[in-house]
Amino acid sequence: MKVVILAGGFGTRLAEYTSSVPKPMVFVGDKPIIWHIMNTYAKYGHKKFIIALGYKSQVVKDYFLNYKQLNSDCDINLATGEVFYHSSNSTLDWELTLVDTGLNTMTGGRLKRLQKFIGNESFLLTYGDGLSNVNINQLIKFHKNHKKMITLTAVRPNARFGELEISQNNSVDSFVEKPQLKQGWVNGGFFVIEPKFLNFIKDDNTYLEREPLVNAYEQNQLMAYKHNGFWQCMDNKRDKDLLEKLNTLSPPPWLN
Repeated sequence: MKVVILAGGFGTRLAEYTSSVPKPMVFVGDKPIIWHIMNTYAKYGHKKFIIALGYKSQVVKDYFLNYKQLNSDCDINLATGEVFYHSSNSTLDWELTLVDTGLNTMTGGRLKRLQKFIGNESFLLTYGDGLSNVNINQLIKFHKNHKKMITLTAVRPNARFGELEISQNNSVDSFVEKPQLKQGWVNGGFFVIEPKFLNFIKDDNTYLEREPLVNAYEQNQLMAYKHNGFWQCMDNKRDKDLLEKLNTLSPPPWLN
């Protein structure tokens, strides 16, 4: 399956870093967080990525266009322009499609703009600022078994996000954006989606988390995969500092 990553937002709550780079390019250790997200998918064999760009899109393009140079020892002949690479940490077999989806486009609109790249097949989707050790293949298996339009990964962080109510058969009984928590489950990203879901997205001004997901819920097409393991977003500097500390573990919790 292709993996879509939403990486175009302004990241205003992490302004200490996002004044110069988009949030998905804020480093955790020696790699940007988007690299860690992609590595999670690649671990399960999903290595074709479509990245929705917007704010400071060139930073993301430059990083991946120059990935081999940035992650290799090399000799450079300035007279001829020849480059000889020594040891390299750049031997990744990932395939990337980088798409500028507009500076002010909302999350749903960004996804809609990727429709021609996604094609008529099921796909994976997540945000460019959250790490998890969710088992991607188990998530896909769950999605295929229930045969509904969309599966999101439900997680239980601190009470800061929109809440889900989930029935005993794992269907979503309620989808509310940022209320007081009841069960404690929230939308953690890491979706599996059927392409017809894109018909719920009207235009660039559509938030994925509002009308499209609410419409899917109302048509009984929204299911939740409960993940009790590690999940952490990078919403502010405190989150970034936490991820930096966790990255020093061997392995970090998102790779357990």
